[in-house]
Amino acid sequence: MALRIARLNWKTLAPWIVPAILLLVWEIVGRLGLVSPTILSSPGAVFRAGLSSAAAGELSRHLLVSAGRAMIGFVVGGTIGLVLGLGAGLFRSFQLLIDGPMQMVRAIPLLALVPVVIIWFGIGEQAKLFLIALAVMFPVYLNTFYGVRAVDPQLVEMGKSYGLRGFALYREVLLPGALPAVLVGVRHGLGLMWLTLVVAETIAADEGLGYMAMNAREFMQMDVVLLTILIYALLGKVSDSMAKLLERWLLPWQSPAQRLEIA
Repeated sequence: MALRIARLNWKTLAPWIVPAILLLVWEIVGRLGLVSPTILSSPGAVFRAGLSSAAAGELSRHLLVSAGRAMIGFVVGGTIGLVLGLGAGLFRSFQLLIDGPMQMVRAIPLLALVPVVIIWFGIGEQAKLFLIALAVMFPVYLNTFYGVRAVDPQLVEMGKSYGLRGFALYREVLLPGALPAVLVGVRHGLGLMWLTLVVAETIAADEGLGYMAMNAREFMQMDVVLLTILIYALLGKVSDSMAKLLERWLLPWQSPAQRLEIA
């Protein structure tokens, strides 16, 4: 029992050991004055900037705006990617129509699309949501497509032998078989969601973490800039942890090794 508790504690603490060491080294470098605060503020200064911003109500406001943008873009892009991936995986004719254009658009850097997106949607929320949705759509599409194609044909034949046809066959055999790959796409999409949000919030934003960072840069507030970077990192970690919990809930039959977790 004690060994099991120790193992659980180790698995809980292990991911935070390296970040804690980096923060400690970072703080020591700042206290010794080896780097100018205008170039790299210490963790203590960043923490104080966070407390000040939180007390003024700015941090929570910008955080909620960014989180809302990210979630809306993720839902829209993820839904489109899931539907297109299922269609391409299940129907050969649909794959021939959609896969080529999808691969062509996927190869275009998002930064190259920013001028076009501004012309199409202006500088409002639609442009930001479009970029996030576009970034999320491709990993979900690709993983769903290959997940459906990777389902064991023998399982499909077995389902048919038990009388499963049409939607029942998709629901009971194809979708569960493709679900692990779909969830990999979801995790990848969540990472791209936050990366794209940084780019999207540079488009004439007046709220959000990206605006907060850009505004701080104008006034050389390095502590606030680093604060927003750390918040992005924490949001990425939280969203990835939520994706892991979703995997455990939807894939109870898989072992931790199958979920690509460290034993």
